[in-house]
Amino acid sequence: MQLDFKKYQGAGNDFVIIDNRKGNIQLTKAQIHFLCNRRFGIGADGLMLLNSLENVDFEMVYFNADGAEGSMCGNGGRCITQFAYDLGIHKENYLFLASDGPHEAFFGKNNWIHLKMKDVNTITTNNEGFVLDTGSPHYVKEVNDVETTDVVHNGREIRYSEAFKEKGINVNFVEVEHNKIIVRTYERGVEDETLSCGTGVTASALVFAHNDNGFNRVEVSTKGGHLAVEFDKIGEHQFNHIWLCGPATFVYEGSIEIN
Repeated sequence: MQLDFKKYQGAGNDFVIIDNRKGNIQLTKAQIHFLCNRRFGIGADGLMLLNSLENVDFEMVYFNADGAEGSMCGNGGRCITQFAYDLGIHKENYLFLASDGPHEAFFGKNNWIHLKMKDVNTITTNNEGFVLDTGSPHYVKEVNDVETTDVVHNGREIRYSEAFKEKGINVNFVEVEHNKIIVRTYERGVEDETLSCGTGVTASALVFAHNDNGFNRVEVSTKGGHLAVEFDKIGEHQFNHIWLCGPATFVYEGSIEIN
């Protein structure tokens, strides 16, 4: 089968995206794993299908690089919004459905895409870290020097620890500076460090929000680039109107033969 695709990246988090509005594309786990393979396929952190769906502008179906259907991907949500625009779906405000429910999105300054994330009402502690769900489950741990942290080794230890091994968890290591946070993330499904993770950046920003309730904007630096998270803090561990803000960039398009 000849498969047409486009590739996008958001702060270094890269995705194969396929227009499936006709509903005729069904990929196996092995095929998706092949397409995301950086040596034998196209290479990506994940793959997305853009489907037609009533009452929303489109549906986002996300798969991890290992081929399994994944939970919400924040950078992917911004990239598929740019993809929808490039397909000719032009809206002032987008509404699409993802695995964790409906999401809004719009283009802001400098063509950054602002993606509304799910509300967060619970943050729990686990050993030296914090656990919360921003559409995907995340473990957030503060470190003194994130640059020298062994993200793959330490992240894998936490991801496969007794507490999380059944379903897995994404692991974020965060260095806090006076005007921003620096985040590096080990992602389940990729089973490696990615250059950025949108839901992980969001989780990290919420964990390190200041103590006062009200509007917050947290600037975030990742290995793949700059992002920002805006939100209203309404309680000690309660947040709404959460927006993940950042770029989404078309890389290239092509076609590939898959068995």
